Amino acid sequence: MPDTLPTGRSRHRAPMHHAILSSIRRLVVALLLAIAGTAPVSAQDPSPSGTVTISQVQIAFIGSGNLGGGELRVGSDEYDFTIGGLGVGGIGISKMEATGTVYNLKNIADFEGAYVQARYGMAVGEMGGGQLWLQNTNGVLLELKAERVGLALSLGGDAVYIKFD
Repeated sequence: MPDTLPTGRSRHRAPMHHAILSSIRRLVVALLLAIAGTAPVSAQDPSPSGTVTISQVQIAFIGSGNLGGGELRVGSDEYDFTIGGLGVGGIGISKMEATGTVYNLKNIADFEGAYVQARYGMAVGEMGGGQLWLQNTNGVLLELKAERVGLALSLGGDAVYIKFD
C-alpha cells in the first residue's frame, strides 16, 4: 500500500523528480571540478600549444544551450571554428567572450570533437565574468577566462562540440 500524505496524494516520486535528482548529481560533479580548479587531465603537466578566443550566446533555465564560434591560434596559423552544446545548471541569457590557452594539442585534428565543460560565473548587465575548463577525449584542454554580458547565473557542466569551419 503506498504511503499517502494528509492531502491524500501519494508519496510516490514522479519521473520529473528523478530527472531533477539526476541533474543535481551532474551539477554537483561539475561544481566539484570548478572548486578543485582543474579539469581532469593526464598525470603529466599539460604543455601549452596555442591560444583560443570564443564568442557565444548561452541561454539557461535549469538546462542550458550555447552556440557560437571562435579562433584557434597555433604558432602563426589561425583556424576558425563553431562551438555549440547542451548542459545543466544556471538561469538567464548572456553573451560570453572568452580567451585562453590550449594545452596538449599534438595534432590540429585533435582540436575538433566533443568536450566536457565545468563552468561558473555570473552576468548582470555589462558586468560579469567566470572561468571555464574544457577537455576532449584526445586530451586537448582549454583553460578560458570569460567575460559575460546579460543577466545570468551560471554554475554547472556542459557537453560542447567544436568543429572547424
